[in-house]
Amino acid sequence: MIINYLILIAGVALVIVGANGLVDGASSIAKRFNISNLVIGLTVVAFGTSTPELAVSVLSTLKGSTDIAIGNVIGSNILNIFLILGISAVIYPLTVHSSTIWKEIPLSLLAVIMVIVTANEVIFDGSGSAAITRSDGIILLSFFLIFIYYSFGVAKNTRDSIHNEVKKMPVIKSVIYVVLGLTGLYFGGQFIVESAIKIARSFEISEAIIGLTIVAVGTSLPELATSIVAAIKKNSDIAVGNVVGSNIFNVFFILGVSGLIRPLPLGNITMVDLLVALFASLLLFLFCFTFKGRKINRVEGLIFLVIYVVYTYYLIKVS
Repeated sequence: MIINYLILIAGVALVIVGANGLVDGASSIAKRFNISNLVIGLTVVAFGTSTPELAVSVLSTLKGSTDIAIGNVIGSNILNIFLILGISAVIYPLTVHSSTIWKEIPLSLLAVIMVIVTANEVIFDGSGSAAITRSDGIILLSFFLIFIYYSFGVAKNTRDSIHNEVKKMPVIKSVIYVVLGLTGLYFGGQFIVESAIKIARSFEISEAIIGLTIVAVGTSLPELATSIVAAIKKNSDIAVGNVVGSNIFNVFFILGVSGLIRPLPLGNITMVDLLVALFASLLLFLFCFTFKGRKINRVEGLIFLVIYVVYTYYLIKVS
């Protein structure tokens, strides 16, 4: 058991280092093609923070462990709002810009609704199965393309931000960073999936619970680190945008790609888990209008944290 935990930790470390290497290398290459800092921030960097989830979910899908693939995405989306934004808001109240409130947050809410609808055709149509099929994967990826188009539109009409400053590196060094980053993501993802499956079996709990908790926490560490640092530096834009953007990427791109590879039965992922993810996005939207100003204050941050603790306790009890 100790070896499995060490492999899991090593996998998480490899995935995080790999994601950072991929982002640095890809950003440097993009900069050489005169792509603006803002576009790089909205696409390459946003994609980079979600590559741990992508690596784990895709590899889980290829191995047939679909509970981990879906649980990782749903668990990460829940954790991103309740835990990461909760901690960030407690550190420093987070101001949310109007465009984020009326565009990005509703889009993340729509993403969860799409998962509930596509994965529960048997409930809505009385036919089909509780799974994300290949056709559902295409639908999710179509929404992802719309999101990318929107991101480029935002970048076109917004001046570059100093917070997205990209460091140029020699071409060879950039390529090496990308290759090593992808290598770290692959092997780290393999370690996480294999150790998570063994841990779940040793405790006789479902792979879904492992995906919703341990794996979700491990793959969300880049978002956690980014948002906490941003909160400490009193940069609300990055703290909130990082989480909301990641949630959109997780559903539309990662579940879309995974569903395209192989149909994803919900398995032990229950409607409760999906509704908690929906509730998280809805509560984030509502909190933008409570109290004074468009902020998520410390009280609301504490509410997020309490909800996450209660949800985690519920998962442990049902396991």
